Amino acid sequence: MSRRCQLTGKGSIKGSRISRSGKAKKLGGIGTHVTAVTKRRFYPNLQRVKAVVDGRVQYIRVAASAIKKGLVVKAPKRNWKPEAAAKA
Repeated sequence: MSRRCQLTGKGSIKGSRISRSGKAKKLGGIGTHVTAVTKRRFYPNLQRVKAVVDGRVQYIRVAASAIKKGLVVKAPKRNWKPEAAAKA
């Protein structure tokens, strides 16, 4: 399963982690220097949500930003009880 929002299409993006050593000049050192650059990925904040899609209730993986924007129509809460619980 890909790390991609099913509504907005938001996916992972490339970036880098920069390692530095040394003491900053304004703190009395001779300056910081880059010692390593490591590739990494930034992933979207995906959530598994029960939503109404084409009139049916199903689980979808959407970004938290899509939920905040109101793009997701959440499924109604269950209000029925099983027969076994109703008899007791």
